[in-house]
Amino acid sequence: MNEEIKKLWRRVQLVVSRGRITTTDDSGAVQKVQIQIGELETRDTTPRVAEYGFTSNPLPGCHGVVIFVGGDRSNGVIIGTNDQTARLKNLKPGEVAIYDDQGQSIWLKRTGIEVDGAGLPMLFHNTPSITFKVGNFVRFETPRVETTQLLQSMQLTTGGVSGGVGLPIAAMTNGTINFNNVASNYQSCTTTYVGSTITSDGHIIDHRETHSGVQTGPNNTGQSV
Repeated sequence: MNEEIKKLWRRVQLVVSRGRITTTDDSGAVQKVQIQIGELETRDTTPRVAEYGFTSNPLPGCHGVVIFVGGDRSNGVIIGTNDQTARLKNLKPGEVAIYDDQGQSIWLKRTGIEVDGAGLPMLFHNTPSITFKVGNFVRFETPRVETTQLLQSMQLTTGGVSGGVGLPIAAMTNGTINFNNVASNYQSCTTTYVGSTITSDGHIIDHRETHSGVQTGPNNTGQSV
């Protein structure tokens, strides 16, 4: 009886082990990991399981916790990994985050969600639309906003009003605006051009031009058109 108890105890001791990951094969349906347990034991092609909807490829050197079913060292499964050098720290109780070793992270803070790109580009793709339902405003702190096609707005404002709405005007100092095959319709508008030129069909429109029966004034100052 004592011998049977000893055998059972040895199998219990072999159920859980901890080691360091050396290589990972992430090409198959199940991720296979080589893990070094102590100095003498290396387990090859050990499957690693993760929660549905979450996946990662742990770096070499990460800690791994292995469960051996029934204490059988030939039947192990990695159930957890940890990288002490890359772990995002100082989370408050209740906070959640995903992160990597480059500093990229999505942090669900108690004060709101924070995304850190770590100086790397972000890409949203394979979606027909993106909708932001925002109660107050969306702010872009960037030197330039680009679009490859249509930019559409219900109102264009300017005026430098922080957190609010500026005057319903469009202002431009220097630069060039190109319209190709565009029909423009002006109703009850006053357009003033000072020191500027407008070109139509390859020639400059000046004070001799007439638009909708109203002749532009001198010095390329347009009246109501």
